[in-house]
Amino acid sequence: MKKILILCTGNSCRSQIAEGYLRHFSGNKALIYSAGIETHGVNPRAIETMKQDDIDVSTHTSNHIEEYMAIDFDFLITVCDNAKESCPFFLTQAIKFHYNFPDPAKATGTETEIQAQFAEVRNMIKDYCQNFVHKNL
Repeated sequence: MKKILILCTGNSCRSQIAEGYLRHFSGNKALIYSAGIETHGVNPRAIETMKQDDIDVSTHTSNHIEEYMAIDFDFLITVCDNAKESCPFFLTQAIKFHYNFPDPAKATGTETEIQAQFAEVRNMIKDYCQNFVHKNL
């Protein structure tokens, strides 16, 4: 079974959304982990936007990259430039992928506008994850 780590800055939004979709699309083909170079807790708006697409990430936790240093991952996906540039070195033969998704936690405007920005990023990550599973698993 393949092991996939999704890495972001705070493991609160983008990596949580990606973890939810990769679990959904990969089924029993992979073990999915997500972590941050910091931990900020799972963003309530990320939970809500995933709920709107019938994916429950409410039980996810915000984990630090150091928790996974001993795991030999098959794939490492960074979902923001900061994580890619700040990722500590650890021994892994993982194939690395990178996509710099906009940070929905930085969305501004009315509540409706913020929700729309979360949904837009969610849909970008959903497409990315679906394609990743199709091409790599």
